[in-house]
Amino acid sequence: MKLFVRSPEFASLNVGFALDEGLASSDDSFSVYYGERTLWHLQIKCSGTPGHGSLIHENTAGEKLQYIINKFMNWREHEKLRMKTCKLNAGDVTSINLTMLSGGCQVNVVPPELSASFDVRLSITVDTTIIENTVRKWCEEAGEGVTLEFIEKSAFIQPTLLGPENPWWVTFKNECDKMNLKTKTYVFPGATDSRYIREVFIQYNNIF
Repeated sequence: MKLFVRSPEFASLNVGFALDEGLASSDDSFSVYYGERTLWHLQIKCSGTPGHGSLIHENTAGEKLQYIINKFMNWREHEKLRMKTCKLNAGDVTSINLTMLSGGCQVNVVPPELSASFDVRLSITVDTTIIENTVRKWCEEAGEGVTLEFIEKSAFIQPTLLGPENPWWVTFKNECDKMNLKTKTYVFPGATDSRYIREVFIQYNNIF
């Protein structure tokens, strides 16, 4: 889909509004997903003093990695608390998960490099530039030899407009109301092909 939406074949379809499946609803309403969070997969590598495990070395990769992990886990705890206290849905907050740790060759050797990978889904309400600058600042604070690499870095995609300025949404909502169909709007928690369609300025909703 990422490539297809940029093709002349897709342009010839003259698409104005698109619908796709979403997630199952737990009540008698239809869930309408009008946007999704920004997907980032990132890896932070920390290099430091290597040596034998019997000594307490200065400036090790482990110390730097600990600083980074603490920053991400504190951020995660903040979002988890916000979701609970404000009674928000999964798509309303930023999710942060530590998914991979790597480094080292054997237990009694202090490694020259350790890395941590994170799955981050940014809320549609945050400024992605500010978040990236914050993460880069953490890397600087952790010490020399700490680098940030984006494995996946999706751009922020404007959600579908849910108001009178969007004639497609108004028509869809009016028809649902005529049929007495209850609808609830959400931000989709995962990443789908809908982001590629929205990226080319087509109004798009996932429904179930």
